[in-house]
Amino acid sequence: MNHPQPNNPLHGTTLEQVVTRLVEHYGWSELGDRIDIRCFTQDPSIKSSLKFLRRTPWARKKVEDLYIAVLTDGPRS
Repeated sequence: MNHPQPNNPLHGTTLEQVVTRLVEHYGWSELGDRIDIRCFTQDPSIKSSLKFLRRTPWARKKVEDLYIAVLTDGPRS
């Protein structure tokens, strides 16, 4: 059973979808400027980013928070 979760904007969205959408929106360079982690700044790829973010809760939270901000408010400077 799939129940809607109005208080969880990430419900039903995979981490891969989040990272892919942010890369499409910002590109790797700007994403690395906004969230300074090596998987975004040095030889970035979706695969390496997912591996790092799945093991690193603080980085994943930053990525998810940026994704939510892009969805709700548009791009932030």
